Amino acid sequence: MENARALQKAVDQQGTIIVSRPGVYDLADTVLLPSHTDLIFKANTFVRKVDEQGPFTHVFLNKGALTRTTDKAIRLEGLSLIVNDMDVRTFREVFGLHGQVSFFHVQDLRIERFRCDDVGALQYCIHICSFEDVIVNDVIIRGKKDGVHFGRGKRFVVSNGVFETGDDAIALNAHDYDVGNPEMGWIEDGVVEKCVDLDDGREIGFFCRIIAGAWVDWFKGMQVQKSDTVVSNGRLYRVRADADGRFFNSTTQPTHEHGAKELDGIMWYMVQDDVTYTAGVRNVVFRDITLKNPRIGFSVHYDSGKFSRSYYPNAPLPLQQGIVLDRIHVAHDKPSSLLNVNTPIDSITIVNSHIGKQLAVFRKTQDMVHEEPMTVFLNGCTFAKPGVTQMFFSDDQRDIHLKTANSVMLYPDARLEIEKGPAKLTVDSDVADRIAYV
Repeated sequence: MENARALQKAVDQQGTIIVSRPGVYDLADTVLLPSHTDLIFKANTFVRKVDEQGPFTHVFLNKGALTRTTDKAIRLEGLSLIVNDMDVRTFREVFGLHGQVSFFHVQDLRIERFRCDDVGALQYCIHICSFEDVIVNDVIIRGKKDGVHFGRGKRFVVSNGVFETGDDAIALNAHDYDVGNPEMGWIEDGVVEKCVDLDDGREIGFFCRIIAGAWVDWFKGMQVQKSDTVVSNGRLYRVRADADGRFFNSTTQPTHEHGAKELDGIMWYMVQDDVTYTAGVRNVVFRDITLKNPRIGFSVHYDSGKFSRSYYPNAPLPLQQGIVLDRIHVAHDKPSSLLNVNTPIDSITIVNSHIGKQLAVFRKTQDMVHEEPMTVFLNGCTFAKPGVTQMFFSDDQRDIHLKTANSVMLYPDARLEIEKGPAKLTVDSDVADRIAYV
């Protein structure tokens, strides 16, 4: 506890704190970072989680997270973190927040020169929610859970990252499991660039998970399950339950102002008091990304299962917008799609990219009809594999316009395959003579 107390005392003074003496510093408790604080670790310094008084979740957490008060101007630089098997979700500080390094209600945050090689299976490495103006730069993250996990917020950059994660390298989870994020809403105006997704041999998760969601006003007799959300009395409430697939009949309206309360055998907890009915991602550019892990690169989806149902029947449709993939290089030979989509989205633009064995898959969503048309535009892309590349597969009825221009086919025998299923597909392609419809 001595190191944690000493570091807490130092950062409480705000300003710039520098840890320069080489060595491994054991921390046995969370250090709370206040506004206007630069915490800088110099070369050959390491922070290691240790259990001296019981397990704890966060190594670093902004102080305002405890009261949902916005902190400003925090910089964390040079942290080399050793998780040391201290991988727990206590939710003592904030329910739904469980990064080793976490920030909740923060503006002007900068994380640089960050290293962690032993992320566990329960906690995200970096978790940021309810934010404005975030830069995460020069990170190397390895382990079993998410690398950088975002909840709602606006204006962010993730750059110069190397990821070898068993779950998502980057998660833009505007909607999430009940335990996955403390608040929900829109994630917008971001850039993810100069990142590499290494092959860890597991092929689970995605390079980037993009989750949308939507919900309705509470009404008597509604059927709810784990992670369902409702609007009630000017607040958002969610169902906290086991992932056993059970549905509950809600007859008593949740109205409590904070915390959790059981009603009709349903544990409702109050999430936030600013109301939104939709959550999603818009205006995000992914640039200079190398995908070595043969898993789905970008998954733009709803959850629909026992852990979470992102879309409640008859909720408004959350139209995601403005997703751009620029200079994406698929550096493996497995038939894993670059792009997987099952939510409404206006357009996806893919430019100057190196396409692998499968480009895009479009899936239908239970309880939803996709009414908005979608455009997929490929410009200057290279189809880099011999033989057949599955260009397009759909089991959804949405209207999709597929356009390609300035394409390069590296092999004379290369062919593109489209299985459009029930989709209302129109194709305008400069390589139409290479496309087969099956």
